[in-house]
Amino acid sequence: MQPIIVIPSRIASTRLPRKALAEIDGEPMIVHVARRAVAAGLGPVLVAAGDEEIRDAVAGMAGVKAILTDPALPSGSDRVQAAIEAHDPQRRHDCVINLQGDLPLVEPETLQQALRPLAEGRFDIGTLVAPVQGPEERDAESVVKVACSFQSDDDVARALYFSRSVIPWGEGVYWHHVGVYAWRREALARFVTLPPSGLEEREKLEQLRALEAGMTIGCARIATAPLGVDTPEDLARVRARVGEQPSCR
Repeated sequence: MQPIIVIPSRIASTRLPRKALAEIDGEPMIVHVARRAVAAGLGPVLVAAGDEEIRDAVAGMAGVKAILTDPALPSGSDRVQAAIEAHDPQRRHDCVINLQGDLPLVEPETLQQALRPLAEGRFDIGTLVAPVQGPEERDAESVVKVACSFQSDDDVARALYFSRSVIPWGEGVYWHHVGVYAWRREALARFVTLPPSGLEEREKLEQLRALEAGMTIGCARIATAPLGVDTPEDLARVRARVGEQPSCR
């Protein structure tokens, strides 16, 4: 595989406006995310910027190229597709890692794990899951849960459903979905042509469109979910923790 990492980012955000440019340890959040993507060493890193301010924030970063995308694009996946087609029309890169721009503490090694389902050859899309750590995380609507079942020592399992509700029913491990996707190029190109699906609109989860269209998603498990930033409280937690983790500067 010849991967490329694309980080879709835009200024508008419902719960935390301008979060991509929120200051963390003296730098915008998008800079932290892009730096960790470079540290993964998987391939080129693109920032699919929906706004000139985001493009300017990462200008001059080593190993990072910003591509300005149409601000009217409806989703991060559309932004990723636009950026990769502009950057690589010859299709030298056969898979794309879509890294959410609100994961400033993601471990670079974690991004490598997202490719494992694609390496197996039986999935259209790879993503990451981590065990839910407690009732608060389990019950939070902002934490997307995945119905998947790992057999014995397998590190990859098929995703059967995603929900903001607690799934599945019964005793056992609950899996927290981490917003990192590894797409085969042809799968991403097909996905962005599909209309929003019924379950996608009901749950407000884009990945359900892929499942409803018959696409397969493989989940690679990691030990812990990186802290994402959706709210001012999340941002405060990230700012408090950033000094506890090794710097990627």
